[in-house]
Amino acid sequence: MSPLRLGYGTNGLTDLRLDDALTLLADLGYDGVGLTLDHMHLDPLAPGLAARTGRVAQRLEALGLSVTVETGARYVLDPRRKHGPTLLDADPDARWARIRLLIRAVRVAADLGAHAVHCFSGITPQGTDEDTAWKRLADALGPVLDACEETGVPLAVEPEPGHLLATLADFHHLRHLLGDPAQLGLTLDLGHCQCLEPLPPADCVRQAAPWLRHVQIEDMRRGVHEHLPFGDGEIDFPPVLQALADTGYQGLTVVELPRHSHAGPELAAQSLHFLRAGGTR
Repeated sequence: MSPLRLGYGTNGLTDLRLDDALTLLADLGYDGVGLTLDHMHLDPLAPGLAARTGRVAQRLEALGLSVTVETGARYVLDPRRKHGPTLLDADPDARWARIRLLIRAVRVAADLGAHAVHCFSGITPQGTDEDTAWKRLADALGPVLDACEETGVPLAVEPEPGHLLATLADFHHLRHLLGDPAQLGLTLDLGHCQCLEPLPPADCVRQAAPWLRHVQIEDMRRGVHEHLPFGDGEIDFPPVLQALADTGYQGLTVVELPRHSHAGPELAAQSLHFLRAGGTR
């Protein structure tokens, strides 16, 4: 099995300053970081973004860390609405706020040398029919994909339980709606596969391989969307890790524990040990 390139998400290290988080991950032996743009970690809306991004790029290079840019910050755009506004909002100005954030994330990713930018669709607003929601999503992603083509950074859309785009089948529906653009790829969250996909996670990896641009990993139970430390859920990890290695995937596989920041440093160390040992419980 070829070694995977492992990272840890900064959304699971929100109690640490960004530089402290990056130093921790490098010291532990991680290959990279899933960097969520948020108010505590490279705020995408604060002044001086270009200069701050340049400093982070220098720090990543000095530490030898690769990076993926993630855009799942809970309240970065609206302090009262979790993950709002989305690409599906009825208000076009609200949708454009999210579109602008994603375009900015693409440019930050290019400046950092990131291998992908992650995003998700959002929940379908109440009273919105499915056809309208899919049209909004496809139209909203157009300018983002233009920025991706301009910079050469692929967009990695994540199927998210409860969202309009919730499954691998939904990703393929979006891909066909958009005409299968070269810059559109997939974020595969392996816990989400355990949670709701009809196939086992290892089979999901093999099925998704041609479109994989980013991978998130954690434990999870069937039918329950709760990100768990390794060993607390039901995933059989050795076949999953073998399937990932067999695909030849070259991006980061990022541990995703956004509700465990209180124990972030300890879990980062434990997670790396678990994955480097082949995922054996």
